[in-house]
Amino acid sequence: MGELRALGEEFQALRPRLFGIAYRMLGSVAEAEDVVQDAWVRWQTTDRASVRTPLAFLTTMTTRLAINVAESSRVRRETYIGPWLPEPVMTDSDPTLGAENAEALAVGMLLLMERLTPTERAVYVLREAFDFPFSEIAEVIDTTEANARQLGRRARLHLQTAGAREVPAERHDRLLRSFLEAAQTGNLERLRSLLTDDIVYYGDGGGAVSAARRPVEGRDRVGRFLLGVVEKAQGAFQVDVMSVNGADAVVLRKDGQRYLVGMIGVSDAGIDRIYFVMNPEKLSALRFAA
Repeated sequence: MGELRALGEEFQALRPRLFGIAYRMLGSVAEAEDVVQDAWVRWQTTDRASVRTPLAFLTTMTTRLAINVAESSRVRRETYIGPWLPEPVMTDSDPTLGAENAEALAVGMLLLMERLTPTERAVYVLREAFDFPFSEIAEVIDTTEANARQLGRRARLHLQTAGAREVPAERHDRLLRSFLEAAQTGNLERLRSLLTDDIVYYGDGGGAVSAARRPVEGRDRVGRFLLGVVEKAQGAFQVDVMSVNGADAVVLRKDGQRYLVGMIGVSDAGIDRIYFVMNPEKLSALRFAA
C-alpha cells in the first residue's frame, strides 16, 4: 500500500506536465485527462526497474497515446456541427499549463495546429512548449534525430503559412477590454475600429445551442453580428474577464451557469479573430488547469 501511495505521489508531481502535453496535442480537456489517466494505469503495471527516468518514460507514453487519440479525433471532428473550437481551460493559477512557456496554448494556435499531422504536432509541442532537445523528441516518437528536426521545420512552416504570430500580452488584453466596452455600450463605430478588415468570427455551439454554423467574415458583418448578440443578451448575463488559455477572455454566466467564453486573436492591425465557445458540454468541463 505504501509503495502504491509513493507511486501515486510521484505521478501526481508529473501530472501537470503530462496534461499540458496531452491538452496541446488534442485541444480537449476531457480527452487529455483520459490520456493522462490511461498513462497512470499503464505506469502502475510497468516494470519500473528498467525505467531510467519516470519523466522521460511517462512523456513518451503520454505523447504516443495522444497521437493515437488525435488520429481518431480528427475523424470525429469532420462531422461536428458548425465550427469546432478547442475546449477552453482556465489558467489563472498556471498560465503556462505545465510547460516551460505558454507556447501552443492560445486557442488560435491550437486551432491552427489542427492542420498539422499528429506527429508534427507532437514534435512542435515538445520542442516549442517544453524545450525538449530533438534527440529526446526522436526517442519519444521513435524516429531519427534528423527526421525529428525535419518534422519540426515542417510544422513551423505550416503554422507560419497559416498566419501564426506572437503579439504582446499587454496589447491583447487592452484590445479585449476595449472590445468588451464597445460591445456592452452598443458603440458600433468603436467596435468596427477595433476589428481588422479580414476579421473572422467563429462560434462553437456544437449543435446544442444557437450559433452561426459558418464563420462570419468581414468588419461590417462581424460588427453587426456581435451587436445583435449583445442586444439579445442585455441584462441577462454576468460578465467577467478571466485568464483562459493563458490570456484574458470574456466569461458570460446566465443564472449562475457559464453560457459563453469569448476569446480574441490579435494582429498588429487589431482584432482579427473572435472565438465564442458556447457548447454546453465544453463549458461544463471548464475548470482550472489540471
